[in-house]
Amino acid sequence: MSSPAPRAANVVSFDARELREILNVYGRMVALGEWRDYALDFLKDRAVFSVFRRTSEVPLYRIEKDPQLARRQGAYSVISASGRILKRGHDLTRVLQVLDKPVRLVAR
Repeated sequence: MSSPAPRAANVVSFDARELREILNVYGRMVALGEWRDYALDFLKDRAVFSVFRRTSEVPLYRIEKDPQLARRQGAYSVISASGRILKRGHDLTRVLQVLDKPVRLVAR
C-alpha cells in the first residue's frame, strides 16, 4: 500500500479568476508579437507570473501576488525587468492595465 503524497507547504497561488485575467493580457500580447513565453512560481510568501520575450532572457515583467501587502498597498503588483514597481493595488484588473499598449494612430 502506498502512502499518500506529501502535502505541499502552504504556498501562495493565483486562483482561477486571477489566472484567467493574467492569461487574457498574456494572450493579447502574444498576438501582438510582444511576448513569447511565461513562467509560474508559487512560493511560500508570493505567487509570480513572469513574462518573457525569449525563453533564455530575464523576464520583461513579473506579475506578483503578495497577500502580506493586501491590507496596505494591495496584494498585486507589476514589476519591470529592472525591478521597478510599475503599478500596485488591490484590484488585479486595474493593476494589469499598466501592461496594455496605448492605441497608436496610423497616418495614411
